[in-house]
Amino acid sequence: MPINRVSQLLNISYPIIQAGMVWCSGWKLAAAVSNAGALGLIGAGSMYPDILREHIRKCKRATKLPFGVNLPLLYPDIDVLIQIIIEENVKIVFTSAGNPSSWTPHLKRNGIIVVHVVSSVKFAKKAQEAGVDAVVAEGFEAGGHNGREETTSLVLIPSVRNAIDIPLIAAGGFASGRSMLAAEVLGAEGIQVGTRFATAIESSAHDSFKQTVLQSIEGDTAVTLKQLTPVRLIKNSFYNQIREAELRGANVDELKLLLGKSRSKLGIFQGDLNEGELEIGQIASSITKIEPAANIVSDIWMEYQSLRRNLENNPTS
Repeated sequence: MPINRVSQLLNISYPIIQAGMVWCSGWKLAAAVSNAGALGLIGAGSMYPDILREHIRKCKRATKLPFGVNLPLLYPDIDVLIQIIIEENVKIVFTSAGNPSSWTPHLKRNGIIVVHVVSSVKFAKKAQEAGVDAVVAEGFEAGGHNGREETTSLVLIPSVRNAIDIPLIAAGGFASGRSMLAAEVLGAEGIQVGTRFATAIESSAHDSFKQTVLQSIEGDTAVTLKQLTPVRLIKNSFYNQIREAELRGANVDELKLLLGKSRSKLGIFQGDLNEGELEIGQIASSITKIEPAANIVSDIWMEYQSLRRNLENNPTS
């Protein structure tokens, strides 16, 4: 992916976007990623309005390069958060978990680039119709809240590419230069990386959570809570409780009671590995070390370039 539409749209050196993950993506991570030439995102999904304003201001002091805010549209104080984003002159917003037509026109009238995250072709088309500048197509491999369609990245990305004309970013299982090259072949013009950045030194996740991700092996994550909002997480005591409840036919109200409040904060931010909701992507089993965000960006880009050159020089190998 040399200079392309995603790089130009976001004014970044490398078409690599750090996902706006709850309890991981504070100003330190966003600034570090942006300073490395990619795009850092502040994850507003876990922030009260005053906290979001604080993180935006600190990020501005820590980097002069573009950064953005990831904004779940179902957030209860969405209008307040959007007003803060406008007041603080944030130029890039990635929206998710809601109807993009509700806020995209307002954001764009205020000079903000809008990118929307989708998990299906249907919603990719709706996002384009709503006037977003680009789409993130997120496959079922992704961590955190997931699509009900259960479409994997391998199937989703080329399908979305065929359905829309605007720039396309791939998400869900992307953490290396090799996967970045694969995304390009599938039709994407950039990748959004969550899990690998969740374990970066600058991530605000608890060290115990990061170590658990590093120790995970294939099959240690699963998608659950499909009756509420599907979420991929590491299997632990909390997961087992949810799984047992679902198997005995628990209704939505019972599951909500079991879920309670702040489970993801408890697990990711506070490090409760038993009762917390440990949201992470399927690619977790391939993450082997905690390292600076700048190293992650450099490693992905250098591996991508090396593999791309090799294919160009040896097309039949």
